[in-house]
Amino acid sequence: MELVTEDPAAEDEEPERESTTREPRHYRSHFPGAVRKKAYRFDGHGGFFTKEWDLREGTGQEFCWYHVELPKSNQKLAISAEYLIDVLCPPLKLQDILTLVSNGPFCGHVNGALVFRVNSPGPAASNFTLRLAARLTENSVITVSLGRVPRLGFSQTERSLLSEIPSVESPSRRVLRDEEVGGSSGIVIGEHVLEFLLTMNHSEEADNPVPETVSNLIVHIVDTHIDQVQDIVTKFEMELDSMELELDKGGTTLRKQLLDDRRFPKMHLNLQRLLQVVAHGEQVFPRVKEKCAAKSWFASEDIVALEELIGRLRRLKENLGFIVNRVTAIQAGLDSWQSEQINRKLYCLSFLSMIFLPLSIVTGVFGMNVGGVPWTGQRDPDLKDGFRNVMILCAALLFLLLVCFIFPSIYAHISSWNRHAAPIRSWSISRKSFLRKTLHRDGFQGGGYIRI
Repeated sequence: MELVTEDPAAEDEEPERESTTREPRHYRSHFPGAVRKKAYRFDGHGGFFTKEWDLREGTGQEFCWYHVELPKSNQKLAISAEYLIDVLCPPLKLQDILTLVSNGPFCGHVNGALVFRVNSPGPAASNFTLRLAARLTENSVITVSLGRVPRLGFSQTERSLLSEIPSVESPSRRVLRDEEVGGSSGIVIGEHVLEFLLTMNHSEEADNPVPETVSNLIVHIVDTHIDQVQDIVTKFEMELDSMELELDKGGTTLRKQLLDDRRFPKMHLNLQRLLQVVAHGEQVFPRVKEKCAAKSWFASEDIVALEELIGRLRRLKENLGFIVNRVTAIQAGLDSWQSEQINRKLYCLSFLSMIFLPLSIVTGVFGMNVGGVPWTGQRDPDLKDGFRNVMILCAALLFLLLVCFIFPSIYAHISSWNRHAAPIRSWSISRKSFLRKTLHRDGFQGGGYIRI
Protein backbone atom coordinates (compact mmCIF):
# COMPACT_ATOMS: atom_id res chain seq x y z
CA MET A 1 0.00 0.00 0.00
CA GLU A 2 1.47 3.32 -1.08
CA LEU A 3 0.44 6.78 0.01
CA VAL A 4 0.22 9.79 -2.26
CA THR A 5 3.33 11.92 -1.86
CA GLU A 6 4.74 14.95 -3.57
CA ASP A 7 7.09 14.07 -6.42
CA PRO A 8 9.76 16.75 -7.01
CA ALA A 9 10.65 15.24 -10.36
CA ALA A 10 7.10 15.55 -11.53
CA GLU A 11 7.09 19.21 -10.50
CA ASP A 12 10.21 19.80 -12.57
CA GLU A 13 8.79 17.97 -15.58
CA GLU A 14 5.45 19.79 -15.49
CA PRO A 15 5.90 23.28 -14.07
CA GLU A 16 2.71 24.50 -15.70
CA ARG A 17 0.61 22.18 -13.46
CA GLU A 18 1.85 23.80 -10.27
CA SER A 19 -0.64 26.64 -10.43
CA THR A 20 -3.59 24.36 -11.11
CA THR A 21 -2.78 21.78 -8.43
CA ARG A 22 -1.54 24.08 -5.67
CA GLU A 23 -4.95 24.35 -3.97
CA PRO A 24 -5.73 20.59 -3.76
CA ARG A 25 -2.19 19.89 -2.51
CA HIS A 26 -2.67 22.51 0.19
CA TYR A 27 -5.99 20.87 1.04
CA ARG A 28 -4.39 17.43 1.26
CA SER A 29 -1.67 18.74 3.53
CA HIS A 30 -4.30 18.85 6.28
CA PHE A 31 -5.17 15.19 5.61
CA PRO A 32 -1.89 13.30 5.20
CA GLY A 33 -2.25 9.94 3.53
CA ALA A 34 -5.92 10.48 2.62
CA VAL A 35 -5.59 8.97 -0.85
CA ARG A 36 -4.11 5.48 -1.02
CA LYS A 37 -3.05 3.56 -4.07
CA LYS A 38 -1.93 0.04 -4.88
CA ALA A 39 -0.23 -1.40 -7.93
CA TYR A 40 0.11 -5.09 -8.90
CA ARG A 41 1.68 -6.91 -11.82
CA PHE A 42 0.39 -10.36 -12.77
CA ASP A 43 2.48 -12.76 -14.85
CA GLY A 44 -0.51 -14.71 -16.22
CA HIS A 45 0.57 -17.97 -14.55
CA GLY A 46 -0.86 -17.46 -11.08
CA GLY A 47 1.88 -15.20 -9.73
CA PHE A 48 1.71 -11.51 -8.85
CA PHE A 49 4.09 -8.82 -7.65
CA THR A 50 3.69 -5.36 -6.20
CA LYS A 51 5.08 -2.72 -8.50
CA GLU A 52 5.73 1.00 -8.57
CA TRP A 53 3.00 3.43 -9.54
CA ASP A 54 3.83 4.15 -13.18
CA LEU A 55 0.44 3.39 -14.83
CA ARG A 56 2.08 1.31 -17.54
CA GLU A 57 0.25 -1.53 -19.23
CA GLY A 58 1.53 -5.09 -19.31
CA THR A 59 2.99 -6.87 -22.30
CA GLY A 60 2.15 -10.31 -23.62
CA GLN A 61 0.41 -12.38 -20.96
CA GLU A 62 1.32 -9.91 -18.24
CA PHE A 63 -1.23 -7.33 -17.09
CA CYS A 64 -1.25 -4.65 -14.39
CA TRP A 65 -3.81 -3.47 -11.88
CA TYR A 66 -3.84 0.01 -10.32
CA HIS A 67 -6.27 0.78 -7.51
CA VAL A 68 -7.03 4.15 -5.86
CA GLU A 69 -8.91 4.52 -2.55
CA LEU A 70 -10.57 7.90 -2.11
CA PRO A 71 -11.05 9.15 1.47
CA LYS A 72 -14.41 8.26 3.01
CA SER A 73 -15.25 11.71 4.35
CA ASN A 74 -17.81 14.39 3.61
CA GLN A 75 -16.27 16.26 0.72
CA LYS A 76 -17.33 17.46 -2.70
CA LEU A 77 -16.95 15.40 -5.84
CA ALA A 78 -14.68 18.12 -7.20
CA ILE A 79 -12.13 17.35 -4.47
CA SER A 80 -12.23 13.65 -5.39
CA ALA A 81 -11.73 14.59 -9.04
CA GLU A 82 -8.72 16.70 -8.07
CA TYR A 83 -7.27 13.70 -6.23
CA LEU A 84 -7.66 11.51 -9.32
CA ILE A 85 -6.26 14.19 -11.63
CA ASP A 86 -3.13 14.39 -9.48
CA VAL A 87 -2.80 10.59 -9.30
CA LEU A 88 -3.88 9.34 -12.75
CA CYS A 89 -3.01 12.20 -15.13
CA PRO A 90 -1.17 11.40 -17.29
CA PRO A 91 -1.78 9.00 -19.07
CA LEU A 92 -5.51 9.33 -18.36
CA LYS A 93 -7.35 12.32 -19.75
CA LEU A 94 -9.88 14.55 -18.04
CA GLN A 95 -12.73 12.69 -19.74
CA ASP A 96 -11.57 9.44 -18.16
CA ILE A 97 -11.30 11.06 -14.72
CA LEU A 98 -14.79 12.57 -14.90
CA THR A 99 -16.22 9.24 -16.01
CA LEU A 100 -14.65 7.40 -13.09
CA VAL A 101 -15.55 9.86 -10.34
CA SER A 102 -19.07 10.91 -11.38
CA ASN A 103 -22.18 9.59 -9.63
CA GLY A 104 -24.71 7.17 -11.06
CA PRO A 105 -24.47 3.98 -13.12
CA PHE A 106 -22.45 3.93 -16.34
CA CYS A 107 -20.99 1.40 -18.74
CA GLY A 108 -19.40 2.33 -22.04
CA HIS A 109 -16.21 2.89 -24.02
CA VAL A 110 -14.19 6.02 -23.28
CA ASN A 111 -11.00 6.73 -25.24
CA GLY A 112 -10.81 3.12 -26.40
CA ALA A 113 -11.21 1.58 -22.92
CA LEU A 114 -14.25 -0.01 -21.31
CA VAL A 115 -15.34 2.04 -18.28
CA PHE A 116 -18.08 1.08 -15.82
CA ARG A 117 -19.08 2.54 -12.47
CA VAL A 118 -21.67 1.92 -9.74
CA ASN A 119 -21.20 5.14 -7.80
CA SER A 120 -24.20 5.82 -5.58
CA PRO A 121 -24.98 9.42 -4.56
CA GLY A 122 -25.25 10.39 -0.95
CA PRO A 123 -22.92 11.49 1.85
CA ALA A 124 -19.51 9.98 1.29
CA ALA A 125 -18.99 9.38 5.02
CA SER A 126 -22.04 7.09 5.23
CA ASN A 127 -21.42 3.35 5.48
CA PHE A 128 -24.30 2.80 3.05
CA THR A 129 -22.80 4.90 0.24
CA LEU A 130 -20.67 2.69 -2.02
CA ARG A 131 -18.71 3.77 -5.06
CA LEU A 132 -16.65 1.62 -7.39
CA ALA A 133 -15.45 2.47 -10.90
CA ALA A 134 -13.14 0.59 -13.25
CA ARG A 135 -11.34 1.22 -16.54
CA LEU A 136 -10.47 -1.91 -18.53
CA THR A 137 -8.07 -2.57 -21.35
CA GLU A 138 -6.53 -5.79 -22.60
CA ASN A 139 -3.44 -5.49 -20.38
CA SER A 140 -4.38 -3.11 -17.57
CA VAL A 141 -7.16 -2.39 -15.10
CA ILE A 142 -7.61 0.86 -13.13
CA THR A 143 -10.15 0.90 -10.31
CA VAL A 144 -11.32 3.67 -7.98
CA SER A 145 -13.25 3.01 -4.76
CA LEU A 146 -14.61 5.12 -1.94
CA GLY A 147 -12.77 3.89 1.13
CA ARG A 148 -11.49 0.37 1.58
CA VAL A 149 -13.22 -2.53 -0.16
CA PRO A 150 -12.88 -5.78 1.85
CA ARG A 151 -11.10 -8.68 0.15
CA LEU A 152 -10.24 -6.59 -2.89
CA GLY A 153 -6.45 -6.83 -2.64
CA PHE A 154 -4.00 -9.72 -2.47
CA SER A 155 -1.53 -10.74 0.18
CA GLN A 156 1.76 -12.56 -0.04
CA THR A 157 1.14 -14.46 3.18
CA GLU A 158 -0.81 -17.70 3.17
CA ARG A 159 -1.81 -17.56 6.83
CA SER A 160 -5.09 -16.13 8.02
CA LEU A 161 -6.71 -15.50 11.35
CA LEU A 162 -9.52 -17.87 10.42
CA SER A 163 -7.06 -20.73 9.83
CA GLU A 164 -5.91 -20.66 13.47
CA ILE A 165 -7.61 -21.83 16.68
CA PRO A 166 -7.99 -18.61 18.69
CA SER A 167 -9.28 -17.93 22.16
CA VAL A 168 -11.87 -15.23 22.67
CA GLU A 169 -10.88 -12.44 25.04
CA SER A 170 -13.77 -11.23 27.18
CA PRO A 171 -13.67 -9.39 30.54
CA SER A 172 -14.39 -12.56 32.55
CA ARG A 173 -11.99 -14.73 30.59
CA ARG A 174 -9.32 -12.04 30.79
CA VAL A 175 -9.37 -12.28 34.60
CA LEU A 176 -9.11 -16.06 34.48
CA ARG A 177 -6.30 -15.89 31.97
CA ASP A 178 -4.39 -13.42 34.14
CA GLU A 179 -4.72 -15.79 37.09
CA GLU A 180 -3.17 -18.66 35.14
CA VAL A 181 0.49 -19.23 35.76
CA GLY A 182 1.79 -20.27 32.41
CA GLY A 183 -0.85 -18.68 30.23
CA SER A 184 -2.12 -20.09 26.94
CA SER A 185 -0.19 -19.77 23.72
CA GLY A 186 -1.95 -18.94 20.46
CA ILE A 187 -4.00 -16.18 18.90
CA VAL A 188 -6.29 -14.16 21.16
CA ILE A 189 -9.07 -12.14 19.54
CA GLY A 190 -11.39 -9.64 21.15
CA GLU A 191 -15.15 -9.90 21.23
CA HIS A 192 -15.55 -6.93 18.91
CA VAL A 193 -13.30 -8.66 16.35
CA LEU A 194 -15.43 -11.80 16.60
CA GLU A 195 -18.60 -9.76 16.08
CA PHE A 196 -17.01 -8.18 13.00
CA LEU A 197 -16.05 -11.56 11.58
CA LEU A 198 -19.62 -12.80 12.05
CA THR A 199 -20.84 -10.11 9.67
CA MET A 200 -18.55 -11.42 6.90
CA ASN A 201 -19.22 -14.32 4.57
CA HIS A 202 -15.57 -14.77 3.67
CA SER A 203 -12.05 -14.40 4.92
CA GLU A 204 -10.11 -11.31 4.08
CA GLU A 205 -7.30 -11.95 1.59
CA ALA A 206 -5.89 -15.41 2.21
CA ASP A 207 -8.45 -17.24 0.06
CA ASN A 208 -8.31 -14.90 -2.94
CA PRO A 209 -7.22 -16.85 -6.04
CA VAL A 210 -4.66 -14.90 -8.02
CA PRO A 211 -6.16 -14.02 -11.43
CA GLU A 212 -4.40 -15.35 -14.48
CA THR A 213 -6.20 -13.13 -16.99
CA VAL A 214 -7.83 -9.72 -17.04
CA SER A 215 -11.24 -11.38 -17.16
CA ASN A 216 -10.45 -13.22 -13.90
CA LEU A 217 -9.56 -9.88 -12.34
CA ILE A 218 -12.85 -8.29 -13.49
CA VAL A 219 -14.83 -11.15 -11.95
CA HIS A 220 -12.84 -10.71 -8.74
CA ILE A 221 -13.60 -6.96 -8.61
CA VAL A 222 -17.34 -7.47 -9.17
CA ASP A 223 -17.37 -10.33 -6.65
CA THR A 224 -15.76 -8.22 -3.94
CA HIS A 225 -18.22 -5.39 -4.57
CA ILE A 226 -21.17 -7.76 -4.09
CA ASP A 227 -19.45 -9.23 -1.01
CA GLN A 228 -19.19 -5.73 0.44
CA VAL A 229 -22.92 -5.15 -0.06
CA GLN A 230 -23.64 -8.56 1.43
CA ASP A 231 -21.53 -7.78 4.50
CA ILE A 232 -23.45 -4.54 5.07
CA VAL A 233 -26.78 -6.34 4.70
CA THR A 234 -25.70 -9.09 7.11
CA LYS A 235 -24.59 -6.56 9.71
CA PHE A 236 -27.84 -4.70 9.22
CA GLU A 237 -29.85 -7.88 9.77
CA MET A 238 -27.96 -8.69 12.97
CA GLU A 239 -28.62 -5.20 14.31
CA LEU A 240 -32.30 -5.49 13.40
CA ASP A 241 -32.57 -8.90 15.08
CA SER A 242 -31.08 -7.56 18.32
CA MET A 243 -33.47 -4.61 18.32
CA GLU A 244 -36.46 -6.89 17.71
CA LEU A 245 -35.36 -9.06 20.64
CA GLU A 246 -35.13 -6.03 22.93
CA LEU A 247 -38.54 -4.82 21.79
CA ASP A 248 -40.07 -8.24 22.45
CA LYS A 249 -38.78 -8.13 26.01
CA GLY A 250 -40.74 -4.93 26.50
CA GLY A 251 -39.61 -1.63 27.84
CA THR A 252 -41.21 1.79 27.66
CA THR A 253 -37.87 3.57 27.88
CA LEU A 254 -36.44 1.76 24.84
CA ARG A 255 -39.52 2.45 22.74
CA LYS A 256 -39.47 6.14 23.67
CA GLN A 257 -35.77 6.36 22.84
CA LEU A 258 -36.29 4.70 19.46
CA LEU A 259 -39.14 7.06 18.65
CA ASP A 260 -37.22 10.13 19.81
CA ASP A 261 -34.09 9.16 17.87
CA ARG A 262 -36.13 8.28 14.76
CA ARG A 263 -34.09 5.11 14.56
CA PHE A 264 -36.25 3.15 12.14
CA PRO A 265 -36.88 6.04 9.70
CA LYS A 266 -33.09 6.45 9.50
CA MET A 267 -32.71 2.71 8.95
CA HIS A 268 -35.32 2.90 6.21
CA LEU A 269 -33.35 5.70 4.54
CA ASN A 270 -30.13 3.66 4.71
CA LEU A 271 -31.95 0.68 3.22
CA GLN A 272 -33.11 2.85 0.33
CA ARG A 273 -29.48 3.83 -0.28
CA LEU A 274 -28.48 0.17 -0.31
CA LEU A 275 -31.32 -0.62 -2.69
CA GLN A 276 -30.00 2.13 -4.95
CA VAL A 277 -26.52 0.58 -4.87
CA VAL A 278 -27.96 -2.83 -5.79
CA ALA A 279 -30.12 -1.29 -8.52
CA HIS A 280 -27.04 0.37 -10.03
CA GLY A 281 -25.19 -2.94 -10.04
CA GLU A 282 -28.20 -4.72 -11.51
CA GLN A 283 -28.22 -2.15 -14.28
CA VAL A 284 -24.48 -1.99 -15.00
CA PHE A 285 -23.14 -5.53 -14.59
CA PRO A 286 -25.33 -7.13 -17.30
CA ARG A 287 -24.08 -4.47 -19.72
CA VAL A 288 -20.50 -5.21 -18.63
CA LYS A 289 -21.12 -8.89 -19.35
CA GLU A 290 -22.52 -8.13 -22.80
CA LYS A 291 -19.66 -5.82 -23.76
CA CYS A 292 -16.99 -8.14 -22.37
CA ALA A 293 -18.50 -11.11 -24.22
CA ALA A 294 -17.54 -9.37 -27.47
CA LYS A 295 -13.88 -9.14 -26.41
CA SER A 296 -11.53 -11.85 -27.60
CA TRP A 297 -9.43 -11.66 -24.43
CA PHE A 298 -12.40 -12.24 -22.11
CA ALA A 299 -12.78 -15.93 -21.22
CA SER A 300 -16.15 -17.65 -21.66
CA GLU A 301 -16.08 -19.19 -18.17
CA ASP A 302 -15.74 -15.69 -16.72
CA ILE A 303 -18.88 -14.68 -18.62
CA VAL A 304 -20.69 -17.50 -16.81
CA ALA A 305 -19.22 -16.31 -13.51
CA LEU A 306 -20.51 -12.79 -14.16
CA GLU A 307 -23.96 -14.21 -14.86
CA GLU A 308 -23.91 -16.02 -11.52
CA LEU A 309 -22.87 -12.82 -9.74
CA ILE A 310 -25.74 -10.94 -11.40
CA GLY A 311 -28.17 -13.59 -10.15
CA ARG A 312 -26.69 -13.29 -6.67
CA LEU A 313 -27.19 -9.53 -6.81
CA ARG A 314 -30.86 -10.01 -7.71
CA ARG A 315 -31.38 -12.37 -4.78
CA LEU A 316 -29.70 -9.77 -2.57
CA LYS A 317 -32.22 -7.21 -3.80
CA GLU A 318 -35.08 -9.50 -2.78
CA ASN A 319 -33.52 -9.92 0.66
CA LEU A 320 -33.30 -6.15 1.02
CA GLY A 321 -37.00 -5.95 0.15
CA PHE A 322 -37.79 -8.34 3.03
CA ILE A 323 -35.70 -6.23 5.42
CA VAL A 324 -37.54 -3.07 4.31
CA ASN A 325 -40.84 -4.78 5.11
CA ARG A 326 -39.53 -5.77 8.56
CA VAL A 327 -38.44 -2.22 9.33
CA THR A 328 -41.81 -0.89 8.14
CA ALA A 329 -43.67 -3.40 10.34
CA ILE A 330 -41.61 -2.51 13.42
CA GLN A 331 -42.14 1.20 12.82
CA ALA A 332 -45.88 0.60 12.43
CA GLY A 333 -45.87 -1.29 15.74
CA LEU A 334 -44.10 1.61 17.47
CA ASP A 335 -46.56 4.10 15.98
CA SER A 336 -49.45 1.95 17.20
CA TRP A 337 -47.90 1.79 20.67
CA GLN A 338 -47.47 5.56 20.71
CA SER A 339 -51.09 6.08 19.64
CA GLU A 340 -52.21 3.71 22.37
CA GLN A 341 -50.25 5.68 24.96
CA ILE A 342 -51.78 8.94 23.74
CA ASN A 343 -55.30 7.45 23.79
CA ARG A 344 -54.74 6.20 27.33
CA LYS A 345 -53.70 9.65 28.50
CA LEU A 346 -56.66 11.22 26.75
CA TYR A 347 -58.95 8.67 28.43
CA CYS A 348 -57.60 9.71 31.84
CA LEU A 349 -58.17 13.38 30.99
CA SER A 350 -61.71 12.69 29.78
CA PHE A 351 -62.42 10.71 32.97
CA LEU A 352 -61.25 13.64 35.09
CA SER A 353 -63.32 16.07 33.05
CA MET A 354 -66.36 13.81 33.50
CA ILE A 355 -65.87 14.00 37.26
CA PHE A 356 -65.57 17.78 37.36
CA LEU A 357 -68.25 18.52 34.74
CA PRO A 358 -71.26 18.34 37.17
CA LEU A 359 -69.39 20.51 39.64
CA SER A 360 -68.68 23.11 36.97
CA ILE A 361 -72.34 23.05 35.90
CA VAL A 362 -73.59 23.54 39.48
CA THR A 363 -71.14 26.34 40.18
CA GLY A 364 -71.94 27.96 36.85
CA VAL A 365 -75.70 27.84 37.42
CA PHE A 366 -75.67 29.13 40.98
CA GLY A 367 -73.01 31.68 40.20
CA MET A 368 -75.02 33.41 37.47
CA ASN A 369 -75.89 37.07 37.88
CA VAL A 370 -79.38 37.29 36.29
CA GLY A 371 -79.99 40.85 37.26
CA GLY A 372 -79.53 42.26 33.75
CA VAL A 373 -81.42 39.51 31.89
CA PRO A 374 -85.02 40.32 30.70
CA TRP A 375 -87.94 38.81 32.66
CA THR A 376 -85.93 38.73 35.86
CA GLY A 377 -87.99 41.25 37.78
CA GLN A 378 -85.28 43.88 38.01
CA ARG A 379 -87.74 46.77 37.49
CA ASP A 380 -91.13 45.04 37.52
CA PRO A 381 -92.14 43.94 41.05
CA ASP A 382 -94.77 41.53 39.60
CA LEU A 383 -92.06 39.36 37.96
CA LYS A 384 -90.41 37.68 40.90
CA ASP A 385 -89.33 34.38 39.30
CA GLY A 386 -86.41 35.71 37.24
CA PHE A 387 -84.09 32.83 38.02
CA ARG A 388 -86.74 30.32 36.92
CA ASN A 389 -87.32 32.20 33.68
CA VAL A 390 -83.58 32.20 32.93
CA MET A 391 -83.34 28.45 33.55
CA ILE A 392 -86.32 27.81 31.26
CA LEU A 393 -84.68 29.94 28.58
CA CYS A 394 -81.40 27.99 28.95
CA ALA A 395 -83.28 24.68 28.73
CA ALA A 396 -85.04 25.84 25.55
CA LEU A 397 -81.76 26.87 23.96
CA LEU A 398 -80.20 23.55 24.96
CA PHE A 399 -83.11 21.65 23.44
CA LEU A 400 -82.80 23.65 20.23
CA LEU A 401 -79.08 22.91 19.99
CA LEU A 402 -79.67 19.21 20.65
CA VAL A 403 -82.29 19.11 17.89
CA CYS A 404 -79.90 20.81 15.49
CA PHE A 405 -77.14 18.30 16.26
CA ILE A 406 -79.38 15.22 16.38
CA PHE A 407 -81.49 16.11 13.31
CA PRO A 408 -78.96 14.75 10.73
CA SER A 409 -78.81 11.43 12.58
CA ILE A 410 -82.62 11.25 12.85
CA TYR A 411 -82.95 12.12 9.16
CA ALA A 412 -80.45 9.38 8.26
CA HIS A 413 -82.37 6.81 10.31
CA ILE A 414 -85.70 7.86 8.72
CA SER A 415 -84.18 7.66 5.22
CA SER A 416 -82.75 4.23 5.97
CA TRP A 417 -86.11 3.05 7.30
CA ASN A 418 -87.85 4.35 4.18
CA ARG A 419 -85.34 2.53 1.94
CA HIS A 420 -85.94 -0.73 3.80
CA ALA A 421 -89.74 -0.25 3.90
CA ALA A 422 -90.08 0.67 0.21
CA PRO A 423 -89.60 -2.92 -1.11
CA ILE A 424 -92.10 -4.23 1.45
CA ARG A 425 -94.74 -1.67 0.43
CA SER A 426 -94.09 -2.36 -3.22
CA TRP A 427 -94.48 -6.11 -2.66
CA SER A 428 -97.70 -5.53 -0.70
CA ILE A 429 -99.17 -3.32 -3.46
CA SER A 430 -98.16 -5.83 -6.13
CA ARG A 431 -99.75 -8.66 -4.14
CA LYS A 432 -103.04 -6.76 -3.73
CA SER A 433 -103.06 -5.89 -7.43
CA PHE A 434 -102.41 -9.52 -8.33
CA LEU A 435 -105.27 -10.73 -6.11
CA ARG A 436 -107.62 -8.09 -7.51
CA LYS A 437 -106.83 -9.09 -11.07
CA THR A 438 -107.21 -12.78 -10.27
CA LEU A 439 -110.58 -12.29 -8.62
CA HIS A 440 -111.82 -10.13 -11.46
CA ARG A 441 -110.72 -12.68 -14.06
CA ASP A 442 -112.46 -15.56 -12.26
CA GLY A 443 -115.74 -13.66 -12.09
CA PHE A 444 -115.85 -12.84 -8.41
CA GLN A 445 -118.07 -9.79 -8.07
CA GLY A 446 -118.43 -9.13 -4.39
CA GLY A 447 -120.10 -12.42 -3.40
CA GLY A 448 -120.00 -16.19 -3.82
CA TYR A 449 -116.97 -18.38 -3.77
CA ILE A 450 -113.78 -18.59 -5.73
CA ARG A 451 -113.62 -21.57 -8.07
CA ILE A 452 -110.69 -23.80 -7.19
